Amino acid sequence: AAVPTGMLALLGTLLWAPWWALDGAPLVELSGDQDFQLFLQKNLEFTRKIKGDVAALQRVVCDTFQLCKEEELLLVRQDLGITQAPLEQCHRRTFQAEACFSQIRDGLRAYHGSLAAVLQLLPGHAGLVETLQLDAANLSSNIQQQMEDLGLATVTYPTEDPGSLPAFSSHFHHQVGGFFILANFQRFLETAYRALRHLACL
Repeated sequence: AAVPTGMLALLGTLLWAPWWALDGAPLVELSGDQDFQLFLQKNLEFTRKIKGDVAALQRVVCDTFQLCKEEELLLVRQDLGITQAPLEQCHRRTFQAEACFSQIRDGLRAYHGSLAAVLQLLPGHAGLVETLQLDAANLSSNIQQQMEDLGLATVTYPTEDPGSLPAFSSHFHHQVGGFFILANFQRFLETAYRALRHLACL
């Protein structure tokens, strides 16, 4: 089902909201933990690497299909069932490590599934797409393992079935769908990166 325009606007606001003050974040006591800091630094690098691979695929979509500018495709987007994985728990003033980590983990799993649509679209770049899927799965596993190591409660946020792909009505819609999956994933990674970086600076 198509996402209501208002919901897309709300998601956009959440994703592009300024980094709110996170005074009193509950991880202050962990900030000096050497293993936790090592985890954050390693996965900041890993997230940066994934962002670079997503950007490379975005360039392929731009070069192959001449789909380069999001604002030119917003009308078509309304016809597609492409949603942004939520990360509002990584923005809120009442920042909770468990909730933010859980949303990053769940979002990575969802994008791992939706990248299958990009794989169908770009068979000539299967190696890069499959690497991206593997990296998303590994980063999700790293976060899950770190939550368990820290004794953080695992929270599972309800999402639409992350394994289901929208039924594209035309090849053009499939191309635009692939464009927005990558654009959304890039925004998701940018927010996740800021959250990890903030924790590293506590």
